[in-house]
Amino acid sequence: MVGCAPDGLERAMLLAVRTRCALLVSSAVVFASIDLLHKAFDPAEFHHARTPFAALVMVALVTGLVMLVPRIPSNAAALGAGIACGGALGNFVSLLAWSQGVPDPLVLAGATQGVAFNLADLFALGGDALLLSAAAVYGVRNRGRLRERV
Repeated sequence: MVGCAPDGLERAMLLAVRTRCALLVSSAVVFASIDLLHKAFDPAEFHHARTPFAALVMVALVTGLVMLVPRIPSNAAALGAGIACGGALGNFVSLLAWSQGVPDPLVLAGATQGVAFNLADLFALGGDALLLSAAAVYGVRNRGRLRERV
């Protein structure tokens, strides 16, 4: 019923969602801070530009992950989303803070070619891998419930 106090199970579920949301947000802040400190203290020879559309996509991605992932009953999924959000936030803040573009202080150079990247790129990739792995494990463990109506 609308307006009724939640029972014990509903309170526990709400608390669990809030806890996973706190895990996601706090890990995002920590990983974005690590990335930004690394970029600030390690001079970058290479930078890459981002379009305003890319910035909008980063903000939409972070917002979507923060709103949806805590509903999955998996701390690993929340942590993975937090790490990925930290990478997106690190690149978003870098886009705003550095006039030359997002700094790429890490360089792997070969004889004729190389690649430049930053910690935020690694955090986004690693966080996405953890998030997708955790969601797949949750799906396999609860495959019988996947057919239930929402």
